[in-house]
Amino acid sequence: MNVEELKIIWKKEEEIAHIHGWDFSHIHGRYEEENDLPWDYEKIVRQYLNSNSDILDYDTGGGEFLLSLNHPYSRTSATEGYKPNVDLCREKLLPLGINFKACDKPSEIPYDDETFDIIINRHGDFDAIELYRLLKNDGVFITEQVGGDNERDLVEMVLPGTEKPFPHLNLKEQRKVFEDARFQIIRAEEAFRPIQFYDIGAFVWFAHIIEWEFPNFSVEKCFSQLLGMQKMIDKTGKIEGTIHRYLIIAKK
Repeated sequence: MNVEELKIIWKKEEEIAHIHGWDFSHIHGRYEEENDLPWDYEKIVRQYLNSNSDILDYDTGGGEFLLSLNHPYSRTSATEGYKPNVDLCREKLLPLGINFKACDKPSEIPYDDETFDIIINRHGDFDAIELYRLLKNDGVFITEQVGGDNERDLVEMVLPGTEKPFPHLNLKEQRKVFEDARFQIIRAEEAFRPIQFYDIGAFVWFAHIIEWEFPNFSVEKCFSQLLGMQKMIDKTGKIEGTIHRYLIIAKK
């Protein structure tokens, strides 16, 4: 395949790069990540849930994970701030009886004090002081977060010298944030694991979706770098970077 043919293919991926909810099915089988984290977020959440728990999923995306828990809808609440996902949640969650509210300000979550037994948050924003307000006594906040060093090696491949968007997102600093907010830390772990792409088109789509990590990325702007990455795939069958994740379970 010649250079111009590659550019056409990659630009097609660029044009269709969008998601509905938080759905990466377009590149399933073309990349891998989070297959070997030292914890299982879903299993952890289920360990704390019981049928009488009042639960909030803050930044629920399209509600996919929340619905997979099959928790009683009358005891389930959710928020989302990204407009396309807000519309999706209104269509999907409200008819079920889930108490969904649009919210894009983690310091101003529109529920009353001491409403929830459990608040969960996977890869979303949060404000520890606001979470403390919302939780009942002995309530628990469970979060898996993307760390500030996430995919920096991949960013450097296409956009060298790009500043980290969230340098403060690491276990040491965020643990202190929760301790300062009067939480008791139940569990705190951090992990760096591989992310692999098996074709450059999948990477192009991904980089456009995760635009805050790859600012101003485009096929045209980064074409020579992408060709260099293609050579890596031709040689090894993949390009590999490093994800950064951390887990915090905090109790009020």
